[in-house]
Amino acid sequence: MFIMTFFFFLTMIITNVVMILASLLSKKSILDREKCSPYECGFDPKGSARLPFSLRFFLIAVIFLIFDVEITLLLPIASIMNIVNLFSWLTTSVLFLLILLIGLYYEWSQGALEWSE
Repeated sequence: MFIMTFFFFLTMIITNVVMILASLLSKKSILDREKCSPYECGFDPKGSARLPFSLRFFLIAVIFLIFDVEITLLLPIASIMNIVNLFSWLTTSVLFLLILLIGLYYEWSQGALEWSE
């Protein structure tokens, strides 16, 4: 038990030392206005370098990621059908798909899936 505690504290000390060193070494000492501005061949920038991000695109991307993760949760359901009880498998699968469809319908009714307004 003493050895585990010793290695735990040793690991925590090494981790904290590395994090403190990284934070001290990564700080910029001088903030230069020219270095922080966008570079356009020596000319003044024509417009803002930070264009506004499309919130619609972000929402569609998040919904895609959610359903992509749910596909990975659905794939094992088909492979365990022969191993488990058919009633419990069917109940779990239908409940999971029902929750997904209710979420999809809610997003659709709120207009999150409409690209143009």
